[in-house]
Amino acid sequence: QVQLVESGGGLVQAGESLRLSCAPSERALAFYRMGWFRQAPGKEREFVGASLNWNSGRTIYADSVKGRFFISRDKAKNMVDLQMNSLKSEDTGVYYCAADLITGTQWTYWGQGTQVTVSS
Repeated sequence: QVQLVESGGGLVQAGESLRLSCAPSERALAFYRMGWFRQAPGKEREFVGASLNWNSGRTIYADSVKGRFFISRDKAKNMVDLQMNSLKSEDTGVYYCAADLITGTQWTYWGQGTQVTVSS
């Protein structure tokens, strides 16, 4: 099964920016939806944002990141980026990329995660 590979995580200061990227490990069918989730230490994984339709460009975001995080898609490369601005310590966690070939609420393909640490 196709795996997703995240990159771009790291350690930054509060207020700084970071950009994450996600791509399939091998050639794959075009993903209809691509999104990001995160999991902070001791907490459950939560939704961050998603590109719901590769054709329309419609994106949605969790309230906690709205206006600071932005998702962009590269349809030709089947990739998705997460631009994170004005980072806060509460944004710290492992960020996971997810994708699916159809519309819906479940996500079939997942990455292994990349660590983002924001120091205050």
